[in-house]
Formats: sequence, C-alpha cells, structure tokens
Amino acid sequence: MDPRLGPEAAALRPHWPALLLLGLSALSCLSSPAVPPPSLVPQVRSSNNLGRTFLGLDKCNACIGTSICKKFFKEEIRFDNSLVSNLELPSHSLPSYPANYSDDSKTWRPVEIFSLISRYQNEVSDRRICASISAPKTCSIERVLKKTERFQKWLQAKRLTPDLVQGLPSPLLRCPSQRLLDRVVRRYAEVADAGSIFMDHFTERDKLRLLYTLAINTHPILLQIFPGAEGWPLPKYLGSCGRLLISTSTRPLQEFYDSPPDRAADLAYQLLGVLESLRSNDLNYFFYFTHVDANMFGIFNNGHLFIRDASTLGVIDKQEGSQTATRTRENQDIFSCLVSGCQTQLPSCDTISEKHSLVLVCQQLLPLLLQGKFPSPVQEEIDLALTHCGESSRPDPEVLQAASQLKDILRPLRTCDPRFAYRYPDCKYDDRF
Repeated sequence: MDPRLGPEAAALRPHWPALLLLGLSALSCLSSPAVPPPSLVPQVRSSNNLGRTFLGLDKCNACIGTSICKKFFKEEIRFDNSLVSNLELPSHSLPSYPANYSDDSKTWRPVEIFSLISRYQNEVSDRRICASISAPKTCSIERVLKKTERFQKWLQAKRLTPDLVQGLPSPLLRCPSQRLLDRVVRRYAEVADAGSIFMDHFTERDKLRLLYTLAINTHPILLQIFPGAEGWPLPKYLGSCGRLLISTSTRPLQEFYDSPPDRAADLAYQLLGVLESLRSNDLNYFFYFTHVDANMFGIFNNGHLFIRDASTLGVIDKQEGSQTATRTRENQDIFSCLVSGCQTQLPSCDTISEKHSLVLVCQQLLPLLLQGKFPSPVQEEIDLALTHCGESSRPDPEVLQAASQLKDILRPLRTCDPRFAYRYPDCKYDDRF
C-alpha cells in the first residue's frame, strides 16, 4: 500500500463546502515547500487526513486509483476559482468540479473532476460492505473486500475472464467477451507496464482497484480502453486519485438547449453521428445506452460533441460474440450490491436492438434541442423525422432510416464559421463537413 494513504478513516463529512476548503488546504500541506501556494486555493489550516478523506484516499485500495495524486500534491490541479469563491458544489447525482490542470505550473487548461457516485452513495456502499460481515458501521472496507470469494478468485487469476465479472451490475459487463476483457486489462492505466492481456504485473492492490471500479462505475474504464485519441467520442482520461477521476473538460448538452438554430443543428447532427459510430465501427463493438440525459453528452470549447458520462454505456462484441450474463445467486455478492442493490435485473443482450439508443435520444434529447428553432416547412420535416425516430414500435430499419433523413435535413442548416473550430476552416473545402 502507498505509504501516503494511511489507515481507513471515517466516512466523508456531510458539510461539502467546508470539506472542500479544508481538503484543499490539506493538499497544500502535502506539496513541496518550494511550490508557492496558488491563489486559487484558500489558505485554511487543516489536517492531512481530511485532505485524504476529500479525495477518497482514506478508503484505498477500495478506490479508483492514485495515478494523478502527485498533481494534486504539487498543486498542478486547482479547483476553478468560481467554485472556491462561491462555496458551491455541483449536484450530488453525479458530482463534478470544474478545475484547471497544468504540466508546467505556467500554462493551464480546463479539466473536470468527477466522483463516480455521490457522497451519499459512497456512504451507503461503505456501510453495505461492513454489513456484509455483520460489522459495525465502520470497518476496514479494504480487508472485508479482500476476504470475499470473488476477490480470492481474482488473486489466483492470470487473465480476466467472463466468469470473474459475472454478477457485476455495469452494462459494460452485462455480456462480456474475452476480447473486451483483454482490452480492459491491456489498457488499464492505473498500473505500471500496461500492454499485456495477462495480469501477472497486477499487484493485489491493482486487482482490488480494478474490481472496485468495475463494480461501482465503469466510466473511467471506458475512457481508458476506447480513448478519444483513437477517434472514440470520449474525453481524455488524465488519471485518478482516490475516488476522484480527472478528464478533459466539456460543457453539458443541456446548456445548449437555447442555442441559435445553426448551433442546434450542428449539435444534433453530431449526436446522431456519435450514435452511428457506436453502432458501426472498425472494431465491431456495438455500444448502446441503458438510459440517456442531457448531462451525459458534453461539448468541448471547439464545438465538438463527446460522451461526457459513459456510465450507462453497454458493449456487445459483434465479432467474437458475448457470454450471456446470468443473474443467479451464485454470481451475486457484495460487489454486485455496492450501488444498485442486489435485486437489479439486466435484460438479455439479445433484446438490445440497433435502434435502442436512437429511440432514447430522439425521444428525450433532440426534441429539446431542435423544436421551434427553424422556419416552415423545415421545422415540420424535422419534427416528423424525430417522431419516426423516437417510436420504439417501429422496426429497426425504419428508425435508422428516420435518423438518416434527419441528418440529411440538418446538414445544410449548419454554418461554416470559426465558432465551430472542430471543423473550421475544413468545412470551406471539404464536402464531408
């Protein structure tokens, strides 16, 4: 165990604004004396233990990882100035914090700090772990998880196989193929010497962190195994510290509902394109959403739309086939119950159709972005295509055709100017844009 982590401490304090101030101060205490305290970090005295609590390091190795902790300790990750001054934190449904990130302490770029589950969910999850062995409200979470039958199997395993993830609640693991699980191990960024499909280089700590992350929320895993640098519509994974992860910054789609027509058309066109790439890609993985909302999609400063939150993204391997997940009692354990409860039922992969994500997006997101934005008869054409695209009773080909027609309508409604930096000035010369 990392000597900085120390023993498990009490659960997070409920007063988040005060915790933020004290936690940031604790990080300042941990950094090198040669690094001057940044102006964005309030100067409040506190203990190092409280800083670890804010990050979730007091719960490691039942956490995501520690790959970016040095950035916090060196104050090369700073919370956004408005967050500190206003003493307001985002919603607890999926807590995220605007921040700034530096590689040289001189140039800074915006990032987001995510907590995979809310503070309340973390507390409930930790209590469930203790309750699984009839322990008091507080116990050594790490020791309890290490003694489980599932983790003991992980310790003996040389390779991550479908039987080792059976019963975990994430849609990513609903019907896992060996090819997908090999990709998880080979690209897992929280270990040294990544690149092998075998887990020989994984320490006991590494295996527990990976298992815990897969059981809580697979968002950071998806960012790692399908990186944006390879063309996948996901933000860049920068690292984790305790129970927080850092990724490149995006603005939620919800903030763009009042956009002018050309921007609304551009975002809707991009969103349909993202869904198309998730259905059909060179690696023959079929991605689908179990549910969608406007905060799950985000827009970078250059206007490019990405998947901001991949926690509800499932994957079916069209090339290798998937091993159907079973939900028998033998496959359920404390790792199955940390967030969603033990009674969660997952439908068979065979029931997920190609139109699945399209129907959700056409029903719940695109109408809020596109309705009432355009003159007649264009608006009527858009509304009709949206209606057909959002009807779950229609056969797959009809829904896909409606989505294709909607893209054709939207394409000429987009403008070519510097506001859309992700495709400008290329849009002047290339018909693809």
